[in-house]
Amino acid sequence: MSGLSAGIGCRGLRVHAGRRELLSVPELHVAAGSTLAVLGPNGAGKSTLLRALGLLSSHRVSGEILLDGRPATRSLLRDAIVAVLQRPIMRRGTVAANVISGLRFRGVSRREARIRAWPWIEALGLGPLVGRDARSLSIGEAQRVSITRALAVGPRVLLLDEPFSGLDSTTRADLLADLRAALTGQPTATILVTHDRHEALALAEDTALLIDGRIRQHGPTAEVLDRPGDADTARLLGYTNLLPPALTGGTHTLVARPEHTQLVLAPSDGPADQAHDVRSVTGTLRRTVALGVATRVDVDTSAGSLTCLHPGDVLATELPPIGSDVRVRIRQARSLITADRDEPTETLPGPGDRQGTRGPAFDSEL
Repeated sequence: MSGLSAGIGCRGLRVHAGRRELLSVPELHVAAGSTLAVLGPNGAGKSTLLRALGLLSSHRVSGEILLDGRPATRSLLRDAIVAVLQRPIMRRGTVAANVISGLRFRGVSRREARIRAWPWIEALGLGPLVGRDARSLSIGEAQRVSITRALAVGPRVLLLDEPFSGLDSTTRADLLADLRAALTGQPTATILVTHDRHEALALAEDTALLIDGRIRQHGPTAEVLDRPGDADTARLLGYTNLLPPALTGGTHTLVARPEHTQLVLAPSDGPADQAHDVRSVTGTLRRTVALGVATRVDVDTSAGSLTCLHPGDVLATELPPIGSDVRVRIRQARSLITADRDEPTETLPGPGDRQGTRGPAFDSEL
């Protein structure tokens, strides 16, 4: 990292609560004009990281916080950083008054604040709502106001502390798309903390995986989400099915998402089924969960519990009863490369897939 890199970062950052270490980040940098998603489970230290970067932590913090490559002070960060929280805070008054309140707080005149805020109001689609009482808004509309208020200030650093987690899927997707478009071409360094990989993919060029207070993987978002480095990061990224080398006959653990598995309703000794034995596992159907357009099916196998997504609702789908013998077929998997991270992650092709359409074929297919 260059000593004069524009953006925000840290070096040797550690956060302690008494003797317990909450966070340890040797180095991190988010360049001006880029967005980093910090993806992790609950309790991983995501919000702790944001508070430490803003010098707002109530815990003991050591290391350096860097703003544009130089050690930052609290007063510098106060002027440079704007945060959007999980729960939007609306002041009394109209939507327009709420949007300009950040600028007014910084001493900008009301007239100038309105001029500076209007392009952001249009960019985030708030034009029809400007005269509404801000406290009458839905949570999705209120969060849109919070984000617009933050952008109108023109922050050098934008911190997003899971602001989309309380929104329905359609509202969240629309707001993520509008925010990404609004940030394009802006000099703002943005950090989004989230537990949802889909938010990272929608908004961030780069993603860091944070588990137990440590960054376990960091790189371009598409690459990180597609190539988990170990079992913990695989589970975080939705690869809930782990198949050990002893089962696959290979040298690496294979991982697969539920949507990349297929449930065969009953095992068979017929020729058609034997042809696919190398990529399927028999087990016992343990549980079904209706998800609307699909049914989640949990199967106990010699590899542990595997999860499939079976098309259709459980009430309208002919599934065998709990306790039945079934077969789980893997259509696509990734190999975990832990010894040599430079070795390419490979794809396991499923029946009917053309070789090379998703990467090189795996030597030892399941």
